[in-house]
Amino acid sequence: MRKPETVREIALDLIEKIENNQSFSHLLINDALKNSDLNPMDRALLTELVYGTTQRRITLDFYLEPFLRQTPENWVLNLLRLSVYQLEFLDKVPEHAILHEAGEIARERGHDGVTKFVNGVLRNVIRKGVPKIEDIRDETTQIAVEASLPTWLVKRWVAQFGSEKTREIGLSFLEAPSQSIRVNENKVTVAELQAELSAQGIETEQNAYIPEALMMERGSIADTQAYHNGRCTIQDESSMLVAHALQLEDGLRVLDACSAPGGKTTHIAEKMHNTGEIVALDIHPHKTKLVDKAAKRLDLTNITTEVTDARKASELFAPESFDRVLVDAPCSGFGVLRRKPDIKYSKTEADIANLARIQQAILAEVGALLKENGILIYSTCTIDQAENRGVVENFLKSYPEFQLEQVQVPEKMLPYVQDNYLELVPTDIGSDGFFIAAFRKVTNK
Repeated sequence: MRKPETVREIALDLIEKIENNQSFSHLLINDALKNSDLNPMDRALLTELVYGTTQRRITLDFYLEPFLRQTPENWVLNLLRLSVYQLEFLDKVPEHAILHEAGEIARERGHDGVTKFVNGVLRNVIRKGVPKIEDIRDETTQIAVEASLPTWLVKRWVAQFGSEKTREIGLSFLEAPSQSIRVNENKVTVAELQAELSAQGIETEQNAYIPEALMMERGSIADTQAYHNGRCTIQDESSMLVAHALQLEDGLRVLDACSAPGGKTTHIAEKMHNTGEIVALDIHPHKTKLVDKAAKRLDLTNITTEVTDARKASELFAPESFDRVLVDAPCSGFGVLRRKPDIKYSKTEADIANLARIQQAILAEVGALLKENGILIYSTCTIDQAENRGVVENFLKSYPEFQLEQVQVPEKMLPYVQDNYLELVPTDIGSDGFFIAAFRKVTNK
C-alpha cells in the first residue's frame, strides 16, 4: 500500500496540472484542500508552494539555467523549480529538509539516475548560489526575470506604462492577494458584522475606500454563518466599484451582460434593495447556476438568469428596454495575476487582440438595448490598454449616440479617476487591477 502523499508531492502534482493547462491554479488548490486531511500548517504550506512556484517560474528557470546542461523531463524540472523556490524564498524551511524531500520524490517517481541528478543540481545551487538578476544588462529581460513575466508582455507594458511602473506592477503581482468581503447592508450594518465576526476570532478592518467593504485581517469567512446566511460576500474591492459606477436607483431594469459568477450582479441587486429587475446573462449554463446560487444565498429575488451569448442579446430583448447595462467583459485577466498566476504563461498577444474584438462586439450588441439617457458601464479585470481604452475609443467612434462620462465612485476613489476612466493597477490601493468606463446614451443631441 502506497504511503499518503506529502505536501510537496501534492504540490508537484498541482504544478504539473497547472502547467499542462488542466485548470486554473486557484481552482486546483481549492479542490486539493477540500479533498485532503492536511493540518492547517500544511495547508498553508501547500498553497505557498504551488502559488509561489507558479508565480516565479521564469525567475526560477533563470536561477536553474547555469546548472542544467540539458532540459530534464518536465516533472523533474518542476521538482527542481519547487525545490529552488523553497531554497531562495522560504527562510523557515531547512536546506536538508528540501534536499531530502526532493530526493525521496525523485526516487519514488524516477530511477537512481534521476535521484542523483536532482541531488547534484540542488547541491550545486546551494554551494555556488544562484545568478544575480541585477547582472542582466537588457532592461526588458531584467524586468521579465525579476517579475517573472513573459518578455512579450513586459515589452507591451513598458510601451504602455514605462519601465519603472511596469517593474512595480510586475513585482506587486508576486505579493499574496488580500481578501475583502462585501457587507450585505440590507441585512446587517458594517459595524454589526465586524462585531459578529470578531466574536468568532475573525478580525476585519474597514476598507479605506469603499463603505461596504471589509478587509480580512485574520481568519476565514467561507465557513461562517454570516456568509452562509447571506450577510456578506467574498469579492475584491475593485470589482465592488462597478455597482457604484452604475448610479443605481430602486426599481430600475438592469442588464448584466456577462454576469457569472454573480458578485457584481448580486451587488447591484443589493444596491437596489431587492427591487426592480436584474437580468443576468452568461453563455454557459453551469455559470448561470452560480449566479442563481449566489442570489439564493443572499435572499435576492430581483435577479433572473438567461443562458445566452451577450453578442446575441437582441434576440431576447427589445431595443431600449433597460435603464442600465453592465458589460463586465471577458478579458485577459492581467489584473488578477496574484490570484491566477498561470494566466501570464497561457495568454498571448493574439488572445488580447481576439478578446478586444469580442469586447467590442458585446458593447455594440447591448448598447442598442439601453434606453435613452441610460448608463452603460464597461469594465474589465485587466490592465492592458488595448482591452480598456482601446475598446472604449473604438466604441465611441462607431456609436456617436454614446458619450463618455466620468466614472462615479466613492469620494476617496476620485483621485484614481483620470480622463473620465477608472484605471487601477495593483500598486494603487492594493486591489486587483481593474478598469471602468461609463457611457450615457444621448440619441437626440
